[in-house]
Amino acid sequence: MRALPDMDRTVPLPRTPWSPPETVHWPVRRILLHLIRESAQHAGHADIIREALDGASTTAER
Repeated sequence: MRALPDMDRTVPLPRTPWSPPETVHWPVRRILLHLIRESAQHAGHADIIREALDGASTTAER
């Protein structure tokens, strides 16, 4: 992020069937937030799968 001179700079998006036709650019800030959100969501899924496989829990029992 330090290398980015402007977080509000927009980046063209590739055309995809699921993106609205009017969405052609996203600000770098939105892309970074999207990556953080997706990583957090999928890390949670991976943790659930790991707990199901090895039986260990990451929460402390009191």
